[in-house]
Amino acid sequence: MDKGTVKLAPSILAADFARLGQQVVEAEQAGADRIHVDVMDGHFVPNLSMGAAIVQSLRRVTHLPLEIHLMVSDPDFFLDEFAAAGSDSFLVHWEGNNNLHRTVQRIRTLGKRAAVAINPATSGAVLEEIVQDLDQVLVMTVNPGFGHQQFLRATLLKIQRVRELVERLKPGCDVEVDGGIDATTAPLVVRAGATVLVAGSAIFGDRDGVATAMKRLRTALNHVEDETELAEQSALQRSQRCKSG
Repeated sequence: MDKGTVKLAPSILAADFARLGQQVVEAEQAGADRIHVDVMDGHFVPNLSMGAAIVQSLRRVTHLPLEIHLMVSDPDFFLDEFAAAGSDSFLVHWEGNNNLHRTVQRIRTLGKRAAVAINPATSGAVLEEIVQDLDQVLVMTVNPGFGHQQFLRATLLKIQRVRELVERLKPGCDVEVDGGIDATTAPLVVRAGATVLVAGSAIFGDRDGVATAMKRLRTALNHVEDETELAEQSALQRSQRCKSG
């Protein structure tokens, strides 16, 4: 793993909406790679959240890509409005979508990055027929619909399997994870193969502030990258010794 390959996507679901613009700016200044926007319709998940007006407001305060996680029953209904508001990418769920390929192609037609998300109980194998049309996949590491949930460790094996599937069928496709990500769980999912981490409470809910929280996550990730670099160097040295021997 090269340094800097792991991207952080702060989720504004956990932000203080009285200071939303300010907190997003703080996240950008602290090194966030993109902003994650959770959209819920009260049907696909038992909760309601933000609409396109929030995206339009954020577009004025940040240059970061805005990725829209559509936890909704009919994602096609929302695409045009959110695209016009300034969204850069859409994540739609495999579960409950009547025609996933059509939805992905519609996102492409709008000129946006396309991703498919799968819930914890959904096998990663369902991505095999659609991954070649995607820019990234999202493995939910909690059940969607609420913030502040505990990371499901059983998803680690699925992240590994999805990484293997991606490497086989669409190298370069990002593997994103969302749910319960903090300085403790972030190294676990990166070792399993994740390249983009969504974090909400661990960033916006940290009492020491957004910048300190981002630094804490980056420090945890740097340790994983250092471990990987040392392992690669050791493997190279062993290979060289075998050749010279």
